[in-house]
Amino acid sequence: MFLGEALDFSIKALKANPVRSLLTGLGMVIGTSSVILVVTISLTSRDYILEQIEGLGSNMISAYYEAGNQSATQADADFVKMADVDAVRELLAGRIVAATGVMTDYDRLLIAGKERDVKVLGSDQDYKTVRNLLVTSGRFLDASDGTLREHVALLTDKLAERLYGTRDGGLGQIIKVHGLQFTVIGTFKERVESFGLTEVARETILIPITVMRNFTPVERIDPMYVEGRSPQEVDAVTLEVRQILEARHRAGAVYRVENLTAILTAFNSIALILSLVLVLVSAIALVISGIGIMNIMLVTVTERTREIGLRMAVGASRKEILIQFLTEAVLVSLSGGVIGIMVGISIPLSVQFFVDSVQIPISTTAIAVAFGVSMMVGLIFGMLPANRASKLNPTEALRYE
Repeated sequence: MFLGEALDFSIKALKANPVRSLLTGLGMVIGTSSVILVVTISLTSRDYILEQIEGLGSNMISAYYEAGNQSATQADADFVKMADVDAVRELLAGRIVAATGVMTDYDRLLIAGKERDVKVLGSDQDYKTVRNLLVTSGRFLDASDGTLREHVALLTDKLAERLYGTRDGGLGQIIKVHGLQFTVIGTFKERVESFGLTEVARETILIPITVMRNFTPVERIDPMYVEGRSPQEVDAVTLEVRQILEARHRAGAVYRVENLTAILTAFNSIALILSLVLVLVSAIALVISGIGIMNIMLVTVTERTREIGLRMAVGASRKEILIQFLTEAVLVSLSGGVIGIMVGISIPLSVQFFVDSVQIPISTTAIAVAFGVSMMVGLIFGMLPANRASKLNPTEALRYE
């Protein structure tokens, strides 16, 4: 029954000085909302970057010839070949989704009345799967295109728009590559923007690798792509791909075989450090707000000395006085915490309301932690003022002016 009375007294005391109560709780509002926003920012940035990395190709492994101690003629034999891609497909059939190779060349096309260098890629039907490409119109290469050496081509969206006005306008058109006519069968783009960090440029032509072989004096796959069946097997498959390449070529040839694990590890480390720094800033805000609550409650105890003495004179125990002032501190802290949680949630939700494509996760754990911390701040920083109030001498308190 006394807890209810203590809560009632606390509410009345806070209502007596509404501006002071509001300003006291403002620090807690800022601190708890900061906690929610810090966790939300960390989760959103992590999910976004993971989405971008996975968009380049799920469980993707890349391999290419890096260097060797042979002459130029010998080095030609050490380049990754389509035979190496076929060997990887055969030897790792049960552990990979697909493997493909890419050959790169350049040609000049007349675009908007000016000749421009355009990248020409040669690959096969598995390139779309491994690189997670998006076909925006028409169709992609199939197995028969490579087997029959069909003169078909796909254009990136940007190139199709530059040449024909729209990406669909290029379908069925004839385009010349190294003097040969190719029929445009589709357009494509990377699922996520790589900003020129991959072999796919903004203006790129993709043709069957069996036809591309006619344009290059030396067969060189750069890179070879392999997609593992599961994230758990990526590291093991990476090692086996390197071993296959080294076993099929001269001793001393160096092959760079990489996956996205190192990038993900580095990103997770950076995200962890950033989150810790932001949480530390939020913790400082919470501590400052707690100190503010303590200071105001100390002033309140001084202002209400006669009230405390009167309550003690009519029978209130020291424990009851302590609980009353501790309840006031917790009430201020908890109210600020609840408002801060609402602010911390409303900001991400408002972003999602205006931008449908953005999905911002709200952490229930962060909400629970923020609520618990706001209560603990009130208890910890309210203890000193409450303890001081409970230890006042009733006789001296009644004399206080």
